[in-house]
Amino acid sequence: MRTLAWVIAITFFHSTISRAQRSGNPIIPDLLADPSIVQINDTFYCYATTDGYNQGLATSGPPVVWTSTDFVNWHFKGTFFPAAVGQLYWAPSTVTKVKNRYYLYPTINTNIYAAVAASPAGPFHVLNGADTFAGPTAPKPMVPLKGPKGTKGIDAEVFIDDDGKAYMVWAQRGAARLHDDMVTPDSYVVIDTKRSGYSEGPFLFKRKGIYYYLYTLSGHENYQYAYIYSKISPLGPFEFPENDIIATTDHTQGIYGPGHGSVFNVKGTDNYYFAYLEFGRGSTNRQVWVDNLIFNDDGTIKPVVLTREGVGALKPAKSELISIPIRRARASSSLPDLKIKPIKDSTLNRTETYEPQNAIDQSNGTRWMAAATDSLAVFGIDLGYARKINKLEIYFVKPTAGHAYKLEYSTNGKTWKLCGGHSDVQIQSPHTDDFAVTARYFKITFIKGVPGLWELNVYQKP
Repeated sequence: MRTLAWVIAITFFHSTISRAQRSGNPIIPDLLADPSIVQINDTFYCYATTDGYNQGLATSGPPVVWTSTDFVNWHFKGTFFPAAVGQLYWAPSTVTKVKNRYYLYPTINTNIYAAVAASPAGPFHVLNGADTFAGPTAPKPMVPLKGPKGTKGIDAEVFIDDDGKAYMVWAQRGAARLHDDMVTPDSYVVIDTKRSGYSEGPFLFKRKGIYYYLYTLSGHENYQYAYIYSKISPLGPFEFPENDIIATTDHTQGIYGPGHGSVFNVKGTDNYYFAYLEFGRGSTNRQVWVDNLIFNDDGTIKPVVLTREGVGALKPAKSELISIPIRRARASSSLPDLKIKPIKDSTLNRTETYEPQNAIDQSNGTRWMAAATDSLAVFGIDLGYARKINKLEIYFVKPTAGHAYKLEYSTNGKTWKLCGGHSDVQIQSPHTDDFAVTARYFKITFIKGVPGLWELNVYQKP
């Protein structure tokens, strides 16, 4: 069996880096798109499309929901919509609460469906019929791909007005009021916007008596977000602001395609935020970024300043453990650098690296991955000197496909003892191991799952 020989470093890719504060954008260590973020009680929920399955729109990851109590540390465990596992699961809406039930409107197999659960974390079940998407008992979609009046049955979002009435919007400017069953649309309308052309990722929200309708233009690196607003009703008539483009690629910052996203605010405040997919990795390898959404005194929206810093913690982080700096990282191999190929914008000039340091740089946007020929990948860290350690958090690459691994520790880099891991494949992120050992070195041996890490955190008790 391959071991990580710290005394013979020449046989391994290695790096040294000091511990840095985790950067704001992207906010989640995985490839995600179409984020719908909402705060429910003391928890933030991010419902999104899982990217990174390497077949474009011909496939997708399973339905999972990422949660966080501080907006910095995110996690998920298992899938939350059983019937949708194995289906094309895209663009889940923001979860909406009505009479102690939670409603979700994902795109399944290129059609919009409704689902319901007793908790925002699920499990969700199909609302209007058998709890399946296959066979003769499968329910009809709320809106099919070829929707009414030229609309496209994807990318639904639902808004509940102050009077309790529900409204749904979807791609190509489709809209309708929903009946009390939360699944039957009333008469369909097409929202008249200032700008024409293909449009998806709509979002409808209300602030200080004004209804805002956001919609995308174009796509890929050239995504833009525009908006219109109404002081009358969620379905208009709408007013067209002079400066209606609120988000567009920032070439100076190298931030591309602020595409399909959502708007949310922290409860009890007037602090609003714009969540979006960033397209700088190309194809279905997108990530979730969040920046501030700021309003003028007259209620119009200021253009969003896209940043790498993001918005940081939106609530205080609570932890009884102390984060320990990692001195060095080493791995049995690394993938070669990958030059990203532009699709719509030739100015995109990114190269993704896969070096071990990427897993200890406190950035959700970098990752280490083993070479494709590495049949038993190993990743290790050096804390600099032996100390008492109580916990490791491991954010694997492609976590929604699951991982099995072995975790070992050492004081000298030669003698290793088991301290964690599991032989069964578990779908979650992060994977956590709790123990009480004195160690300088740790190593992870991959048993099953993609051999790669977004981030690795080490903790001790105070």
